[in-house]
Amino acid sequence: MKLPKKKNKKSSAKGRRPFVAVTFAMTLDGKITTKNFTPVDFTSREDKTHLLRQRALGDAVLIGHSTLKHDNVRLGVPDPKMREARVARGQTPYPLRVIVSNEGRIDSDLKLFQTDISPIVIFSTLRMPARYQKALREKATLHLSDARSVDLGWMLQQLRKDYGIRSVACEGGATLFRALLERDLVDQLNLTIAPFLFGGAGAPTLTGLSKEFLPRSVQCSLVDMRTAGEECFLTYRIKHRRK
Repeated sequence: MKLPKKKNKKSSAKGRRPFVAVTFAMTLDGKITTKNFTPVDFTSREDKTHLLRQRALGDAVLIGHSTLKHDNVRLGVPDPKMREARVARGQTPYPLRVIVSNEGRIDSDLKLFQTDISPIVIFSTLRMPARYQKALREKATLHLSDARSVDLGWMLQQLRKDYGIRSVACEGGATLFRALLERDLVDQLNLTIAPFLFGGAGAPTLTGLSKEFLPRSVQCSLVDMRTAGEECFLTYRIKHRRK
């Protein structure tokens, strides 16, 4: 079902950073993974293709370190037709791969670092141990700040300024998504609802395991909805706070 698109007012802050679209799948009771944080295996092949389609739309694909460690993905675009469509749009065949990690203890042996399909950029802090810095500099470009955590707004601005990135496909996890939401840095949420119920309080929802409410409620506007099999695919635009 197609819903009428609604116009969003663009703030000056939004103009200085890329458009950020986040993609998640969750159960009917809002869980995005199991209590053991295993890679998502409760969705269909169609949902996995949907994720790749969203990834293929971005100039860059963004992932948090914890999600990268658990899923151990290459963040590529395996479908040749998707790569051809990217080139036709004036993009590179594969998106720039971006990792964000506050502590920077990223294993350089992860699958991501075993492929040279596209450059890898890491945003972290000087909390990253020297031995990790040495190993990762051989495979990626590091941006290290002297703060305790990565300034996500600055990170997005740097992606736009230094790499020409106009759109970012974020694949989580929940901690990164929540941090982006709190800073009003998300523009679109692509959400798949899978026909399962997990229950329990030990598996994260879209905004993680925190019992705290978001500092402000985030209003979403439904712009597209479709079903495939027993899954529902939703697209929401995030309404930005007035500056």
